[in-house]
Amino acid sequence: MKEILFVFVKLIAPFFFRKEYLKGKYFENSKVGWRWVAQGLFKQKILGFNKSIPWPINHTITLSNWRNIEFHVDDLNNFQSAGCYFQNFSGKIFLGKGCYIAPNVGLITSNHDLSNLDKHLEGKDIVLGKKCWIGMNSVLLPGVHLGDHTIVGAGSVVTKSFPQGKLVIAGNPAKVLKTIS
Repeated sequence: MKEILFVFVKLIAPFFFRKEYLKGKYFENSKVGWRWVAQGLFKQKILGFNKSIPWPINHTITLSNWRNIEFHVDDLNNFQSAGCYFQNFSGKIFLGKGCYIAPNVGLITSNHDLSNLDKHLEGKDIVLGKKCWIGMNSVLLPGVHLGDHTIVGAGSVVTKSFPQGKLVIAGNPAKVLKTIS
């Protein structure tokens, strides 16, 4: 029965999700990606959570504008962590290949205007280098650029860039705790 369901999901998935997102390591080397598709078919396309997003995404994630985020198809796992908040209606988010984003992480490209809270400031891109790891409950604020192999400790608030990479940063505001050799 599971095999029949698996074949059915593979057959109908391209009608609901873009084909370029139905490939990569989670689809070719395992069935994990196809489980995400099955869940997405129900929660996204039938129940309507994140309905317009053209790849499987956890129903508890907020993604303001799927057109303003760039990632490698092998990193589709970053859209399966519960509770993440990708606020990118103004400004883009770039996820380097091999990044890991834990649950409840917030990536915010635009803040409210302090003189008028009904307005937002102009967005500033967030850029994560290759193989970054953003720990659970962390927040990255507008304009943050992290170099390759940067690890953000759980619960951190990253207010400035660390472009040099190969660092462990943590705290509120985040600061360098360790250099990775």
